[in-house]
Amino acid sequence: MGNSYAGQLKTTRFEEVLHNSIEASLRSNNLVPRPIFSQLYLEAEQQLSSLEAGSRADNEEEEEEEEEEGSESSSPVSYQMKPPPEGCCTTDGFCQAGKDLRLVSISNEHIEVPSGFLLVGAKSPNLPDHLLVCAVDKRFLPDDNGRNALLGFSGNCVGCGKKGFCYFTEFSNHINLKLTTQPKKQKHLKYYLVRNAQGALTKGSVICWKGAELRGRQSSSSTCSGTVCQLPESTGLSGSNVSEPPPNLPPGTPQAATTIDHIPPTATFGSAAYNGKESPKQQLVKNNLSALTRPSVLGTLINSGPPKKRHKGWSPESPSSTETWNSPLNPQAPNRIKNDGGSLSSLPHSALVGPASSPMVGSGEPVSVPDNLLKICKAKPVIFKGHGNFPYLCGNINDVIVSPLLYTCYRNSQSLSRAYEQYGAPTIQPISEEMQLLLTVYYLVQLASDQVPLIEDLEQIFMRSWRESHLSEIRQYQQMIPQTFPQVPSQIAPVTSAQLPWLAGLAASSCNDSVHIIECNYSLAEGLSEMFKLLIEGKLIKTNYVVIICASRNRAIDSCIVITGKYQARVLSESMLTPSDYQKEVNYQLVTGKVESLGSFFSTLCSEGDIDLLLEKFYQENQGHISSSLSASANKSTPLNGTGAAVCTSYEIERHQIRPFQLAVAQKLLSHICSIADSSTQNLDLGSFEKIDFLICVPPSEVTYQQTLFHLWHSGILLELGLEKQHLTKQKVEQYVLKLDAEAQIKFKVFLQNSMQNPHTLFVLIHDHAHWDLMSAMHSLYPQTELSTGLVDRLLNCREVKEAPNIVTLHVTSFPYALQTQHTHISPYNEIHWPSSYSNGVDLYHENKKYFGLSEFIESTLSGHSIPLLRYDSSFEAMVMALGKRFPRLHSAVIRTFVLIQHYSAAMMAVCGLSQMKNYTSVETLEITQNLINSSRQCPSGHGLMVVLRIPCTPLAAVAYERLYNVRERLALEDNFEIILGNPNSGITIGKHFVEQLKVWQKIEDVDWRPQTYLELEGLPCILIFSGMDPQGESLPRSLRYCDLRLINSSSLVRTTLEQELGLAAYFVSSEIHTEKAVVNDVLESDPEKLSSTDNEDEEIATEGSTSEKQSPMKRERSHSHDSASSSLSSKASITAFCSEPSPPLVTAGDRAKSPHQVLSNSTEETTNNHERQKQKVDKGAQTATSKHLPPGSEQPDTKQNIKSAQISITSSSSSPFSSSSSSSAPTHNSFILQTSQCSMTKSSKQPPIVFLPKLVYDIITSTDSSGLPKSSSLLPYHSVMWASSFRPLMSKMMTCTEQSLYYRQWTVPKPIHMDYNNRNEGRMDTFHPRRLLLSGPPQIGKTGAYLQFLSILSRMLIRLTEVDVYDEEEINISIKEESDQCYHQPGDTWPDLETLKKIPFDYTIHDPKYEDASLICSKLQTVNSEDRPVSRRQEDMYTHRQTTRMRLSKYAAYNTYHHCEQCHQYMGFNPRYQLYESTLHAFAFSYSMLGEEIQLHFIIPKSKEHHFVFSQPGRQLESMRLPLVTDKSEDFIKSPTFTPTTGRHEHGLFNLYHAMDGASHLHVLVVKEYEMAIYKKYWPNHIMLVLPSIFNSAGVGAAHFLIKELSYHNLELERNRQEELGIKPQDIWPFIVISDDSCVMWNAVEVDCSGDRKSDYTWTERNVSLKHILQRIEATPNVTHYALIGMRKWSSKTNTAEIKEPFSCCHVHDFIMLNVDLTQNVQYNQNRFTCDDVDFNLRVHSAGLLICRFNHFSVMKKQITVGGQRSFHIKSKVSDIPVSISPAQYICAPDSKHTFLAAPAQLLLEKYLQYHSHRFFPLSLKNYRHPVLSVDCYLNLGPQIAVCYVSSRPHSLNISSSGLTFSGLLLYLCDSFVVASFLKKFHFLKGATLCVICQDRNSLRQTVVRLELEDEWQFRLRDEFQTANAKEDRPLFFLTGRHI
Repeated sequence: MGNSYAGQLKTTRFEEVLHNSIEASLRSNNLVPRPIFSQLYLEAEQQLSSLEAGSRADNEEEEEEEEEEGSESSSPVSYQMKPPPEGCCTTDGFCQAGKDLRLVSISNEHIEVPSGFLLVGAKSPNLPDHLLVCAVDKRFLPDDNGRNALLGFSGNCVGCGKKGFCYFTEFSNHINLKLTTQPKKQKHLKYYLVRNAQGALTKGSVICWKGAELRGRQSSSSTCSGTVCQLPESTGLSGSNVSEPPPNLPPGTPQAATTIDHIPPTATFGSAAYNGKESPKQQLVKNNLSALTRPSVLGTLINSGPPKKRHKGWSPESPSSTETWNSPLNPQAPNRIKNDGGSLSSLPHSALVGPASSPMVGSGEPVSVPDNLLKICKAKPVIFKGHGNFPYLCGNINDVIVSPLLYTCYRNSQSLSRAYEQYGAPTIQPISEEMQLLLTVYYLVQLASDQVPLIEDLEQIFMRSWRESHLSEIRQYQQMIPQTFPQVPSQIAPVTSAQLPWLAGLAASSCNDSVHIIECNYSLAEGLSEMFKLLIEGKLIKTNYVVIICASRNRAIDSCIVITGKYQARVLSESMLTPSDYQKEVNYQLVTGKVESLGSFFSTLCSEGDIDLLLEKFYQENQGHISSSLSASANKSTPLNGTGAAVCTSYEIERHQIRPFQLAVAQKLLSHICSIADSSTQNLDLGSFEKIDFLICVPPSEVTYQQTLFHLWHSGILLELGLEKQHLTKQKVEQYVLKLDAEAQIKFKVFLQNSMQNPHTLFVLIHDHAHWDLMSAMHSLYPQTELSTGLVDRLLNCREVKEAPNIVTLHVTSFPYALQTQHTHISPYNEIHWPSSYSNGVDLYHENKKYFGLSEFIESTLSGHSIPLLRYDSSFEAMVMALGKRFPRLHSAVIRTFVLIQHYSAAMMAVCGLSQMKNYTSVETLEITQNLINSSRQCPSGHGLMVVLRIPCTPLAAVAYERLYNVRERLALEDNFEIILGNPNSGITIGKHFVEQLKVWQKIEDVDWRPQTYLELEGLPCILIFSGMDPQGESLPRSLRYCDLRLINSSSLVRTTLEQELGLAAYFVSSEIHTEKAVVNDVLESDPEKLSSTDNEDEEIATEGSTSEKQSPMKRERSHSHDSASSSLSSKASITAFCSEPSPPLVTAGDRAKSPHQVLSNSTEETTNNHERQKQKVDKGAQTATSKHLPPGSEQPDTKQNIKSAQISITSSSSSPFSSSSSSSAPTHNSFILQTSQCSMTKSSKQPPIVFLPKLVYDIITSTDSSGLPKSSSLLPYHSVMWASSFRPLMSKMMTCTEQSLYYRQWTVPKPIHMDYNNRNEGRMDTFHPRRLLLSGPPQIGKTGAYLQFLSILSRMLIRLTEVDVYDEEEINISIKEESDQCYHQPGDTWPDLETLKKIPFDYTIHDPKYEDASLICSKLQTVNSEDRPVSRRQEDMYTHRQTTRMRLSKYAAYNTYHHCEQCHQYMGFNPRYQLYESTLHAFAFSYSMLGEEIQLHFIIPKSKEHHFVFSQPGRQLESMRLPLVTDKSEDFIKSPTFTPTTGRHEHGLFNLYHAMDGASHLHVLVVKEYEMAIYKKYWPNHIMLVLPSIFNSAGVGAAHFLIKELSYHNLELERNRQEELGIKPQDIWPFIVISDDSCVMWNAVEVDCSGDRKSDYTWTERNVSLKHILQRIEATPNVTHYALIGMRKWSSKTNTAEIKEPFSCCHVHDFIMLNVDLTQNVQYNQNRFTCDDVDFNLRVHSAGLLICRFNHFSVMKKQITVGGQRSFHIKSKVSDIPVSISPAQYICAPDSKHTFLAAPAQLLLEKYLQYHSHRFFPLSLKNYRHPVLSVDCYLNLGPQIAVCYVSSRPHSLNISSSGLTFSGLLLYLCDSFVVASFLKKFHFLKGATLCVICQDRNSLRQTVVRLELEDEWQFRLRDEFQTANAKEDRPLFFLTGRHI
């Protein structure tokens, strides 16, 4: 009958099936054999579904299978095997040729296996412990996923070698399997056989037949696929599940086949595993023969492609078979479809029904879908597969929709998340299938008739149930308690499959047949057939959900859930459409004219005739004499007239202004940028950028684009950043904003080129509205014509942007969720969230406006609030629902749009006088229209309200625009309000009349001006039809009053989608107190953090009225349903209209009066506005009276004017709609009446807009979970992401934005269509882009202003980084300077003349402004008046209040550790040739007699600097530091080593001299204290360190200077000795060193031009020069070695010509000096000094007769560094660690007293005490500058009000002539042996002058008094002895004071 040749398998297969079918039918009791074609072409893969599979032994599986199969048959007939040929072997384990096939016997034999064949093990029922070895063609075996096995069989016998078995039946006979059931290769070929290391054949892995894997473990990302036919599945094996995802679809896979699977699991139930019930597993069919004899020949279409022959389920006429299946797909299609979220195309639903993907294969008898199902039921039932197997559907499959989403939900809920795996599998089991199904029934039962099931709800129910049942185990594991006690059993008894139908029925019994349970005995096919039958018979009219359960004891359950409710089925089926398919479907219905039936239906509604005829009649009647009341508004709209009529002054378009919030956010952004720059990763080098440039990317909406240009223009940022000059043009501004459309790439390339060409410019790439278009560039959900799709990915994620070190990307969005997935590019540390305005009840940012966003809108709906801002229109919903039933084939978007257009048309007609039309609209639409039309009448200038009508579908928006436009024209309202069609792809078009109005209001004179943004429509009365699938960042003006969102796509429920629609209404309300505040404040002042509140009955607003007016429970309950007024009545009217019955009056005054609670609680239905609400609180009776006066239909939302207009009648066109008759309660509200004449626009700006929503959306938005979190927040965040697991914790209301971000980062993953899909991080941090930030904040809150402000402050910071604060102070004591007309040098002299300089007298006076608080040094020639001295400053003022100026760093500046640039990387030690730690420590010792011991210093010398030193050859001991020769000359070499003493400034000290030295070679040594060595080495790894001995850890700068000088002299001696051996004279060795402060930042040189006519004429300029230039100039000075000290001026901007006139002077030098260590060998720094040690040293040098020269043409700039230095010394108590402020008066005390000792060096206490309190020792000297204190051999600062006279006791020293000077005091500080009594007796003192002697101890004090014979002239008292406040171990200094006799 056939052959085994693979090429002819089709024929072979057909013959085999035909043969089997005939054979089975002959043996069968059943009269109808199974159709051959069903067997042949629709083979379903076997599905194993129980959770216990795999845990049993194989033989047990088989036994069970056989038992099950046997038990199912009513009359079992065993399988008749063909009798074996005579004489052949029939022994088990042997083939008919008698050869042994048992694995144990032939495992070591060589078996010849033909190419393409594999050895497999077959199981014989008679030999359960043995495997029989067979060779099988591998094409007939499945792949690893249980797929792609060819039908049929081809095998060889390995025993006898017989080949060519092409039937498994034949082969099983040959190997003696002796089967009692139909032979199946799937059942009996069990294992692959493999050879082990020893070469023996052993049992290998299980053959993975058709999905025999664990379903529960299947990856949640692999979704099932719903294809064109639902296929039955054979359930031969009970038990296991699918564990691996199906393989990627082959390219030929039809698109529709897979779309359903990937519907975003959030949309209502359709996209969200809707409420579905699990489908119990099917039992085998009743007829045992059909079950036993039928081979499993149903294959999955998903693998095999389309059927090869026509079949009943594949109607060739169906568009799905032609358009969908045969349409060529693009190469990415398979992947795209598989993961995106499934587009159910708009084609007939045959494309949607069909075979589910692998886990859902059909089985059993096919179920026929009845004809005319849709026609009869008025809806397409949606079938959700649940558990187990699903039968094959045939017949009218276009009328049903099948979805696997519920199955996916069940499966995901059975896979424990990783978070719980740690608890151990045996302890914690997933929720059972029975429990899942039962919980689903419970969920469906509690749904209201207008609610739609949500997958998120179901997942949360499963999660809660599972957690509760395993609470004890989870707690136990979470607390890490060892299991020493028995396991607590689960508290809930498990539900068995037998109990399930009964329990489900019990649960459903209470729901009034809303949920119907069908129990089947054998398969789901029975239940589905019954369900279809009930539908056709009309018995399920009240039923919304049918749950079909097939459960038995022996097998797992099968189940499915059918949505039969017309509303629910419609919503769910429509939710399965992708946005593009939704548009296609609507377009298709519009183009094909299917909506005409709807239009014709509307025309029959009105009893007066067709609406168009009524309009035409009205037009004809009123043409030429339009109602004056309405035309008046048009006349009034020309506000300015010569008569001085009233003009509205409240008009104002807000220009760019920065609010406190925006500034705070900008600063947060800046701090994040700084933290990126400060991190050790060096991803952003802010120091290398000189300026800012930017590009703002916006979605391709023309309005958003123009709006961004508008903000940019008015912000002034382009001028501030210096990017443009004063005359801005629009074209220039447009360069900085990129619209992401087809032309974006060209502009973006320019941006990239700029960034590459300007490496020193920081480019900020701002991606505004960043949640828009997150498509991967590789995928596209949209039609190929939309080139912009995936553009963000192509541009912003391109390699150039990622790698450019000077591009920072800032994503800005209100809905960041899709950028917060597991694969995000943005680090959580780089997220900036908009701050909350309140923290612990404190208002953090005082703003004059209050933001109204989603949470405030939701809060307004809670009981206790007066005006609900969110509402729904129940009459509109009722009309839509009724029409939906009447027109089941029309998309609900079409129906909703046409109904709403009808409502608006009727409302306009009603307002214009056709009062009969008010019955054909809803109260809400009527009030919107009435307020819109009348709004411009209330304002003398004609300002009006804006109504936004949101119609996402562009074709429908165009239809609405056209219709409303025509109605407006017919009603002659074209000058009353404008209708604007807002299309994202085009600009704004409005009529000329309204343009002129806007120009007048906005004072615009440009003739060609047109509004380009919605913000410019401020005050224009208009209906804005806002189209486009998603808003793209457009802002709306403050005149917005109504936001009509009734037409938004309510079936696509995704958090981002919902929130961005509601974001249109986000609004800033003026928070100035106004008269209407009383009730509105309930809303205005609600806490934005609270999304809900409890029913606080006792806290209702009793303060606003009598306490008896508290809301009753009934009232509170009513206020929760904000369908506006008369919802029930209105909907009654609508419904009766459809039923062609006369409609009753809309509402009567009597009805209104009977239900005061409705009036009180409802918002728009009656005239309860703010004023009335107050009135009602005060006077309930008055309120009722007011209500009675209201005629039908006068409900207005903006009814503040209603107080004054109780008599308003919309029926009257002759009288003004706003008559001034007042109601009975008017007198009590005079203040409110005054308000009513106010401009509507002004009033609307003080209230947020009112938002109308679809009921479905309203319910989701306003319902909250137990924590108070709105349900919308727990929806799937975005279309292109999916949940990582159903087992995720619930979000919480208390979550901050940061916590929400972390939640989404953990629990969401991007789909393959998402641009982040390939950014896998797998727990690593390196997938975060280092220069990418995310700014998120609520919509319309001011993010644009914030990021523009950020650009501004970032630019200022960059400039600030290139600037420093330098001290800019005039020299002090200028008036005291000796005035001399004598000029020693010419102004233009380059170098000083040695002889001339010797003639210049030394200027003792200190001129450095940092010594403003120091004592004046007097010489005989100076006369000082007391007024010449400044007032002393406080101690801290020395540093904080010194005058500074900001200077731009030049290219020759010195830098701190924060500077990085390419040039100085090597200098800083970042050179790859040298490791950071490559430096060595060297000791260097020398003896110094004055210290009395050997000094040991340590050098840390980096390898790169060792060439500056000499080391001994054998031991590498440091010998000396190399010194150059005096005669050396080189342009690139600095001869003088530079020493910089520093403390506490490892980060801020300016030690990077690379640029200052202009790259010249130089030796720079940092002098640090021992305890700071490590930190300095870390920050400056390539610098030489000189480490001071530990005894100097608490010493001052004097010690550092002392050791530098002594070390340098010792080194000079060593170098002289070393180089003398080389023949160099000692005097030729360079003797100078540079001692520099660590704050010297730049150096300047004065250039003098002496080209004037006279010799004395000259001009000068000062410029910044390199330190190399200055040092080389000084080093080149003639006879330079004769100078002891050389210095330069301190820079000041106030330097005058007199200072420059003499180029060289002989005076004090500070901060930056060149010191000749040879000449100053015998002059030392005082190592004990903390302050003024340089002044002290200068005086010593001068008195030693050495030359000091200051180069006045050179100056040094000192940077203000506020850390370290002298401020690192803190004087504190030694007793306690508590910081207590200690005044300088406490720094000394009496000896042996119990004074608190201080933890500070004695010398520091002495100096600080003398600086502030020396007047206690020298009272006569205070401000007595003519009689200074005589200071011998030292200069100590005695404060600015005491002058000192310095004299040296050394022989031959230069001192001032003291003859004629009388001193007011004498200071002897640690005087040495050179001071003798005779020396002191030369000086004269005032009577009563005081003496102060300071010594190291009390003994030396007495010895000094005796040795100097002080008692001869000075009188001492015992109480005049003091000491510094040190403990004895700290060696205090001692004082003795006395008076001159």
